[in-house]
Parts: sequence; structure tokens; C-alpha cells
Amino acid sequence: MARIKPLAKKLRLAKALKSNRMPPLFVRIKTNFRVLRSPSQRHWRRTKIKP
Repeated sequence: MARIKPLAKKLRLAKALKSNRMPPLFVRIKTNFRVLRSPSQRHWRRTKIKP
């Protein structure tokens, strides 16, 4: 990927990086560990981000 990126692309990548986290532990405890992963989680190799 290019080193110099447009700001919009950089913001999209940052948003995707932040949304790719697991839900907090209190959510998992509250739902008795039924919620283990976030629906917006994405694997870097399987699903690509739209440019």
C-alpha cells in the first residue's frame, strides 16, 4: 500500500481498525458469554475493506 494516503482512506482504515476489537468483558459476563465476538469483526485475510 502507498505510504502517502488520502485523509479519507486513512480515516476509513482507522475506523475499521477500531471496530475490529472484541466486545468488553462486562458485556460478555452480562450475556453469560453468549456474545463472544463483535458482529463487525473482520479477519484481515478473509474480508477486505472497500477502498
